[in-house]
Amino acid sequence: MLSRSCFDLLNLDPIEDFWTATRIPKLMTVPRVISEFETDDNHQNDDVPADSPVPHQRRIIVANQLPIRASRDAKTSKWSFELDHDSLVLQLRDGFKPDVEVLYVGCLKAEIDPSEQDEVASLLLHEFRCVPTFLSMDVQNKFYHGFCKHYLWPLFHYMLPMTPSHGARFDRALWQAYVSANKAFADRIIEVLNPDEDFVWIHDYHLMVLPTFLRKRYYRVKLGFFLHSPFPSSEIYRTIPVREEILRALLNCDLIGFHIFDYARHFLSCCSRMLGLHYEFKRGYMGLEYYGRTVSIKMLPVGIHMGQLQSVLSLEDTARKVKQLKEEFEGKTVILGVDDLDLFKGISLKFLAMRQLLEEHQNLRGKVVFVQITNPARSRGKDVQDVLNETSAIAKEINQRYGEPGYQPIIVINGPLTTQEKAAYYAISECCLVNAVRDGMNLVPYKYTVCRQGSPVLDRALGIDEADRPKTSVIIVSEFIGCSPSLSGAIRVNPWNIDAVSDAINLATTMPEAEKQFRHDKHYKYISSHDVAYWARSFDQDLERACREHYRRRCWGIGLGLGFRVVALGPNFRKLSVDHIAHAYKNANSRLILLDYDGTMTPQASVDKAPSGEVISVLNCLCNDPKNVVFIVSGREKDSLSKWFSLCEKLGLSAEHGYFTRWAKDSPWETCTLAMDFGWKNIVLPVMEPYTEATDGSFIEQKESALVWHHQDADPHFGSSQAKELLDHLESVLINEPVVVKRGQHIVEVKPQGVSKGIVVQNLISKMQSRGKPPDFLLCIGDDRSDEDMFKSIVHSSSNPSVPAIAEVFACTVGQKPSMAKYYLDDTVDVIKLVQGLAAASSTQPKFAQVQKSFEGFI
Repeated sequence: MLSRSCFDLLNLDPIEDFWTATRIPKLMTVPRVISEFETDDNHQNDDVPADSPVPHQRRIIVANQLPIRASRDAKTSKWSFELDHDSLVLQLRDGFKPDVEVLYVGCLKAEIDPSEQDEVASLLLHEFRCVPTFLSMDVQNKFYHGFCKHYLWPLFHYMLPMTPSHGARFDRALWQAYVSANKAFADRIIEVLNPDEDFVWIHDYHLMVLPTFLRKRYYRVKLGFFLHSPFPSSEIYRTIPVREEILRALLNCDLIGFHIFDYARHFLSCCSRMLGLHYEFKRGYMGLEYYGRTVSIKMLPVGIHMGQLQSVLSLEDTARKVKQLKEEFEGKTVILGVDDLDLFKGISLKFLAMRQLLEEHQNLRGKVVFVQITNPARSRGKDVQDVLNETSAIAKEINQRYGEPGYQPIIVINGPLTTQEKAAYYAISECCLVNAVRDGMNLVPYKYTVCRQGSPVLDRALGIDEADRPKTSVIIVSEFIGCSPSLSGAIRVNPWNIDAVSDAINLATTMPEAEKQFRHDKHYKYISSHDVAYWARSFDQDLERACREHYRRRCWGIGLGLGFRVVALGPNFRKLSVDHIAHAYKNANSRLILLDYDGTMTPQASVDKAPSGEVISVLNCLCNDPKNVVFIVSGREKDSLSKWFSLCEKLGLSAEHGYFTRWAKDSPWETCTLAMDFGWKNIVLPVMEPYTEATDGSFIEQKESALVWHHQDADPHFGSSQAKELLDHLESVLINEPVVVKRGQHIVEVKPQGVSKGIVVQNLISKMQSRGKPPDFLLCIGDDRSDEDMFKSIVHSSSNPSVPAIAEVFACTVGQKPSMAKYYLDDTVDVIKLVQGLAAASSTQPKFAQVQKSFEGFI
């Protein structure tokens, strides 16, 4: 059977331009179906000659816009296209190996008539390796100008639409257009995708639900995503009505990248608060466990293309422009700002700081010039016009007040300007001011630093001897933008504090040359070594690492719509079913069944922790079979278990992780044989109490053998942080005490050494052997960390030659997660169904339905 992706490409000409179809072996020795994900290692050399070339690698780069400039001849109406060398997605290919092919998927900046789309698509594919996504004008406006720029963009920059005039509120029609556009991108990618070989790298907030469409089609597709904007704090993000759909879509990636840790931390906080997911570090890498898949998280700020900028600085035209500007601003200190005409760039705040500077330092009037270059706005609307009106009004007022013939304090240059023109302004400016109130990254300081480093051509044009004139630069940067952490030599400011920004400008103009040189050298060393190629190469390597386990796991999809996700499990980790276990159960003569309680027989979220009538009835059915020994093995205290299971005459109970054990209702409670001294409780309780007082929603549970600090009702982040701190505190004060401090699911527990559920398993098996009924069937089900002790004990017992082997062993965890168990069940509902199936399979007991009916209405 050919893979689905092969059928997708049957109509493409030529197929060789994309990938080679899946090989089918000449001879099949056993009847079977060839999976679309199968590598068929046993037949890998059957049909391939020794000199067959290795398939080349390919990266599919997906962004809202292709790195293409389009223009149409007015006379011939013919389209012409050229690469946009300023595009980041084009520049990043320098980070890939030479043999890696790069394919681009995205929209054009021009509207193409439907009758011309096929011809344009063919041209772009063969000449530029670009696959255009064509959206109707209506979808494009609602998707980009509506949902992206007027809803997501402000919200991701911390602007909530408190009133209709203050930002756009959520609109279901715009959201549907966003989803439709993402689906259109997915369709184009699928047309050219080889899911077994290609890596897909998606860029930015325009395409956040695209991963779901691709993962739904190909379970093992290799997916990376990088967010170039900020990711807001959970308080902001949680206001989005479709917040979970977006989060789950991003989690369908293998690697998610952010510029800085703050953005990643906010994303992880949202995953924790909304989805209950927690991240962990593994050998220096951060990841989230999501339905058996590890979603890696990466933090690395993007860089600039050094070669491209240096080539511009080496042009004679650039040198002439720099010399011209140097003469124009002779005797003046130039402060430079380069920003998009955007609400969040803080342009008006810079102007206000400049006014404050001239007001407080009259000696700087006529000597300091602020040059503001404004790039065209990327969106349209009232907010853009408001920014333009405000900045123009402030600049005009300052120039009228502090200007004089031949001198304007503020010079506004409305773009667009070419890279060459901007480089000239960078090169002659003593200071660069980036004052955005919120920005994802902002590469202006990086470009400024490289331009201030200059080139031999610039030095000759300006008559500078490099040996006598060290390179200098000063950067004033807002603390709310992504590049701020990487610029350790910059003057960091709060853009809202006009006084502080004014003082920073004054500091920059009066700073000693030696200090300017030191700050410049520090920045240039970092920027030149962390360029765009370094960033792309690092992300690509991490994406390869994140996808390394794809074909070692079994995958299947669950969920509908944007709630779709893939469950990935190891080859030996599978779901336990009644059909799978029934045969072994029926053939066994001595069975041991061990069941955890909380999270296994009853849901963790249940308010009433007492067992339902359904649980009582099924346990009695199992216990009535003389071949069965059934135990509830729980961390709960014995009084609660005795009360809850008082109607189960033959049920065994193991309380407080095995400190107390009872074989049946009429049997006495047996205590752990170890000599116990509980004097350590006098140490633990005073330690736990302050944490309880400081953590709203937490409480202390006092058992006979243990003390437990619970935080399931506390704030998830604060509770988890307090639990970690409490764990460290207790371990330090109890280092010489005969106790174990363990952290479980929303708990920190202190209990005696030698007490665990693993010991319970060993003791029960040993007791059954001593009674002449060694178990030949063992079923053990649990859901949390304490139950892993049982699974671990079972594994060690089966591998110990001195212990009689148990013929059939079924260790089963609840929930799809890493575990020592070989089997899993999804939830408590599945556990009850399995146990009911076993009860029905017992041949010596009353019919299960009749027994269950007699218990209806209990509790």
